[in-house]
Amino acid sequence: MHPTLAAIDLPTILLIAGVVVVLVLGLVLFTFFFTWLRAKLADAPVPMLKLVAMRLRNVPYQLVVDARVTASKAGIPIDVDMLEAHYLADGNLVQTVQALIMAQKANISLDWPRACAIDLSTKGTNKSVLEAVKTSINPKVIDCPNPQSGRLTIDGVAKDGIQVKVKARVTVRSNLERYVGNALEETIIARVGEGIVTTIGSADTYKFVLENPDRISKTVLARGLDVGTAFEIISIDIADVDVGENIGAKLQEAQAMANKNMAQAQAEIRRAAAVAVEQEMKARVQEMRAKVVEAEAQVPQALADAMRTGKMGFMDYYRMQNLQADTGMRQSIGRPDDPTTKQ
Repeated sequence: MHPTLAAIDLPTILLIAGVVVVLVLGLVLFTFFFTWLRAKLADAPVPMLKLVAMRLRNVPYQLVVDARVTASKAGIPIDVDMLEAHYLADGNLVQTVQALIMAQKANISLDWPRACAIDLSTKGTNKSVLEAVKTSINPKVIDCPNPQSGRLTIDGVAKDGIQVKVKARVTVRSNLERYVGNALEETIIARVGEGIVTTIGSADTYKFVLENPDRISKTVLARGLDVGTAFEIISIDIADVDVGENIGAKLQEAQAMANKNMAQAQAEIRRAAAVAVEQEMKARVQEMRAKVVEAEAQVPQALADAMRTGKMGFMDYYRMQNLQADTGMRQSIGRPDDPTTKQ
């Protein structure tokens, strides 16, 4: 390009650049001016550069400014960086600021870091930092057992075997000092239920429980059930006590039936063993009879061999036959009622 032409175009280029810069600055001022002005007028100023930086970090700067203004109006100065950090940590700015203001109005010791910690610890649950502060101001009543669990009463069995059904209500207050990292309502309900069952089980008779329901609450309170939880137990009140089934009698009946079935099974085992022994003895008798028959079958052959070899004569054979006949006659005389002799 010709130097003269370049010299002529340079002022134009600078002018255009200046216009662009002015437009950009005007757009920035127009975008952030009202937010900056609102914070300034509320005595909670936020530098313009911080607003631009939050916009670049995709942080809702208007929400951060509103939270700062709200806290400042309540007399709680909170730095913008702390508000932005809590938002980037996926915290709830509005509820955290509201909880901090509510705690200050109720003269409860709660600073911004602890409020943020409580808010983040309740993330993903049905609790919130605002509810924790409200419960600390106004105690909350917890039904034991929880009706949502499907159980309506806590059942225990006294030493006499009678079942006792109990409903309890636990009044708790949030302990903000140990709210982070400690157990919530479910643990309180479980511990109270365990204490009620233990107290009923240690009673000699169900009548004692019916006559002294306050004994349950006193015993359970003495166990220090709020240790390691986010709550402080104020009172445990027994709402209802009722008599259930005779568990002891049912258990005895079931035990007797089990003993009966066991005895029948053992008797059946002995009977089967006796039948097996009887069958075994019959088999042995048949085996012995077979041996006798086999031995008797060898007698004629032995006689024939003896006569053939001359070891026994013909007269010896007749004398043996006479001896057998004489023996048979004597046996028939000795047993006149034998049906075989009558035949």
